Amino acid sequence: MSKRKVTILIPAWNEESALPATLANIAAMEPAPDEVLLVDGGSDDDTVAIATAANARVVQAPKKGRGPQINCGVQQAKGELVCVLHADSLLPIDAVAHIRATMVDEKIALASFTPRIMGPGRNGKPRTRWGTTLHNWIKTWYAPALTRPHLFARGVRLLFGDHAMFFRRADYLKVGGIPDSATIMEEADLCIGLTRLGKVKMTPRWVITSDRRITEWGALKANYIYLKVGIMWCFGARNRLGDIYPDVR
Repeated sequence: MSKRKVTILIPAWNEESALPATLANIAAMEPAPDEVLLVDGGSDDDTVAIATAANARVVQAPKKGRGPQINCGVQQAKGELVCVLHADSLLPIDAVAHIRATMVDEKIALASFTPRIMGPGRNGKPRTRWGTTLHNWIKTWYAPALTRPHLFARGVRLLFGDHAMFFRRADYLKVGGIPDSATIMEEADLCIGLTRLGKVKMTPRWVITSDRRITEWGALKANYIYLKVGIMWCFGARNRLGDIYPDVR
């Protein structure tokens, strides 16, 4: 198996509530990542202090937004392979080995885990939001079919941020990364860019993602917003996406 160095990159802004569980999850990984890099977007809570206490490397992005923060992190990452992890998501314990094994295939330019949306149930035990989890999987197919049919016909699929995408740092830099203007749907831009170099693949391993947006908005509203954001992105209304996709912490 490849022993290429792996960086877990976390773009974060005011994530003091979710971050401790994510960092504890990373600390339990076997093997451990070679680097945990948190790229802060100007937090005014304890996000930076929590990351520093967990021995993560912290850098400040030039501006807030997942696109600019990811670009900043990849440029400074020490790993040859980079996995972008949301601050409210949990990877499998063998995630580093899985990333290395997947990227041995030089035909793959971009890969991800499969998101499983979870949160506390009524009895306090974790519950899976299976409806949204299924929609999250299906939209990797219908999103490119509707928005980029010429690419879909070539086998292109669109991955999203809560998939915990991973790629070769050199490939990311080669295609120019993510447009700095992309603060929402930035992962779709990255998918399209990296398809110039190889395949996009969602691997059958869970990444557990918080259901906090569904808790805040309700399942129907959340899935409607996800769909609306995708359609607006398709028709070029990117500067307006933040207005209908507010931060939830």
